[in-house]
Amino acid sequence: MNQSAVNVEVNNYRVSDSLKYFGKGATNFVGGLAILFALWWIGIYFMSADPARQHFADFGPIPAIKAIGYAWEDGLVQSAVMSSGARLGLGLLLAISIGVPLGILMGSSKKFRELSNAPFQLLRMISPLSWEPIAVIVFVTWDQAIVFLLVIASLWPIAFATAAGLSKVDPAWFKVARNLGAKPRHILTQIIIPAIAFDVLTGIRLALGVAWIVLVPAEFLGVDSGLGYTIQDARETLQYDYLMAMVLIIGAIGYLLDSTCVFLIKRYSWTRGEV
Repeated sequence: MNQSAVNVEVNNYRVSDSLKYFGKGATNFVGGLAILFALWWIGIYFMSADPARQHFADFGPIPAIKAIGYAWEDGLVQSAVMSSGARLGLGLLLAISIGVPLGILMGSSKKFRELSNAPFQLLRMISPLSWEPIAVIVFVTWDQAIVFLLVIASLWPIAFATAAGLSKVDPAWFKVARNLGAKPRHILTQIIIPAIAFDVLTGIRLALGVAWIVLVPAEFLGVDSGLGYTIQDARETLQYDYLMAMVLIIGAIGYLLDSTCVFLIKRYSWTRGEV
């Protein structure tokens, strides 16, 4: 068998293997969602079978899916996602801008790490939503207060993940780089950032999950836009199908954001293991 035939065989094997992997992933994805929706439908069916609780039927999956279409046609979904997305994006951007340098400082300076560990751990364990009364007083607008809560929620996973990643870097790399004439900016861009990319992106993934959870309840009060506000408005107007529609949308967007983070972790980090 000549070399070209071997290459064709290898390529065919790779394509076949990729198709099998994709097919298995798609089957698990669809199957898992089917089970979830089936359990959801069964639960609502038995709950609404009692005439006294018949209104629970609007919480079912079929009314929720229909309501998504109506809400999309009315522009409700697009408006809510844009408002919440702007707050989330700004909050994460600020958290990354603060958390990554802070994590690098924690990972590179033993003295700073020892001094900051206790206060940072104490602040990390405070629920982000417990800052809400203070944020309302300090900041002029609710949007600013919500962004602050998102920064508080996102900051610590990013900072501690960055510090943990830097602590695993072999100090010999820095010595070799300096001996070869590398300047501080070269060490930062060519050694530190590539070496901690996996940990930083993992921290951002964790931070995104926490921030996404904090965002919705933070929007329950004070604002007139966003996913949280839309859920609150649907509850007050007894539009339970719209309420569940927004819950589904929140879950779908959160899944998409997390999947994007997983892709970036695999694509842009030295570590290529399972995430």
